[in-house]
Amino acid sequence: MSEELRVSPIETREAPGKRRFAMVVDTRRCIGCMACQVACKAEYDTPLGVNRTWVPYKVVGKYPNVRKQFLPRLCNHCDDPPCVRNCPVEATFKVEDGGFVLQRYERCIGCRSCMAACPYNARFMLPSHRSYTPITNVVDKCTFCFHRVTQNLVPACVQTCIGRSRVFGDLNDPNSEVSYLVATHATQVLRPEEGTKPHVFYIGADRNQTEFGRDAYRKPEVMELDRSAFKRHFDI
Repeated sequence: MSEELRVSPIETREAPGKRRFAMVVDTRRCIGCMACQVACKAEYDTPLGVNRTWVPYKVVGKYPNVRKQFLPRLCNHCDDPPCVRNCPVEATFKVEDGGFVLQRYERCIGCRSCMAACPYNARFMLPSHRSYTPITNVVDKCTFCFHRVTQNLVPACVQTCIGRSRVFGDLNDPNSEVSYLVATHATQVLRPEEGTKPHVFYIGADRNQTEFGRDAYRKPEVMELDRSAFKRHFDI
């Protein structure tokens, strides 16, 4: 592939006449109910074992004053997405108006180059045993619910969030709620050192707690810590 085809896509933030959708996640309001994850699975029939969005957590503090630190995760729809640059067949592409990073399933060869390039672990392979659809053995990811947003609806996870932790909108619109939140709150993005210019912004996220891996904190491990603390407290 020529170097001309491998250049970074046009930045869509603050581009005149273009929309730039983004999501703000207020971790102070997230209660870890997993409604967003369930809604996403229902919307896309995502196979077991993989998720377009997921909510990892870590138990922080010292027993008995402990709490769970939640950090909702999804594709960051970067302005300079490395997955687009690394796809050898241009199956991954960026929509200039809106900034969506999407997938052409018919072009994907399942090489996993985009998965290796993504610093947010946001991509996964659709298994071959899905007999009810021809979309198998290709890479999938969050799309910011492109099909809903183009019909003036918010993503399924945003609509279902009972704590209103997730807010979605056009960052290029100065009157949108996401623009207001980014302008008036201290926000952060995940792994800014990667230079990808992600467009999922977090409010109240502790930098030391933001680098969760998808499988870094499995429930059995967390329960084992709780169980050990319980036994020590009651001298069992």
